[in-house]
Amino acid sequence: MNEREVRVDPGPFALGPVHAQAAVLCLHGLTGTPYEVRPLAEAFAEAGMRAVGPALPGHVATPEALAAVDSWERWADAARGAARDLAKRHNKVFAAGLSMGGLLSLLLASERLVDALVVVGVPLRLSPPIPWIVPVAKRFIPFLGKDGGSDIQDDAARERHPSYDRMPLHAVHELTKLQRVVRGRLRQIEAPILVAHGALDRTADREDAARIHASVASRERECLVLPASGHVVPVDRDGADLARAAAAFLARHVRPLR
Repeated sequence: MNEREVRVDPGPFALGPVHAQAAVLCLHGLTGTPYEVRPLAEAFAEAGMRAVGPALPGHVATPEALAAVDSWERWADAARGAARDLAKRHNKVFAAGLSMGGLLSLLLASERLVDALVVVGVPLRLSPPIPWIVPVAKRFIPFLGKDGGSDIQDDAARERHPSYDRMPLHAVHELTKLQRVVRGRLRQIEAPILVAHGALDRTADREDAARIHASVASRERECLVLPASGHVVPVDRDGADLARAAAAFLARHVRPLR
């Protein structure tokens, strides 16, 4: 794709056939936007699935709006509500999540709200001493600047990537709570799962992909390492490869028409 063909739209989306047999809930990361999972959604839509990407509470607004989100449960409730809404209109509901969106996808799978899932760049823990410092530091330093932009290897993709330039520490604290809940529920996940991770990811530990793959109870589980990408793989150098693999994986679980 050349530069003139890249459309940067940070807003929510709904792509693909309205009456598709299967729908995919596409969930973005902390301080991100639906734009960062849209390439996956486009591949799902091309494969005949409905793909919906909401903006999670506090996102596609301002850093202050994200800082005002009182609990990680607000992100979880938004994801649950979207999944249940899709289940009213489609025979199968899948999830595809990046980073925090991947944590939410795992949470939905542990609650049996999705039939299969793809997770990308999921951080099960933040590097020490962040989890210990943040609960206190947030009282004195509400925001930290995000130097260097998003964790994307492709320079042009990083330059155009829409994301907050500041990270609310309250939101980071809530993320650590969500991580703890998800770590405790991995054994409850039985849905087919594809776990993907950028080999050059500086945000989430690559070993977390192996931990997820090893910990879930899913009979069908695959792990995919994208060699040339950082954290935000869908818009990075391996984005097209990831999109093809994710669409092919979920398409295998679409209930055929009779």
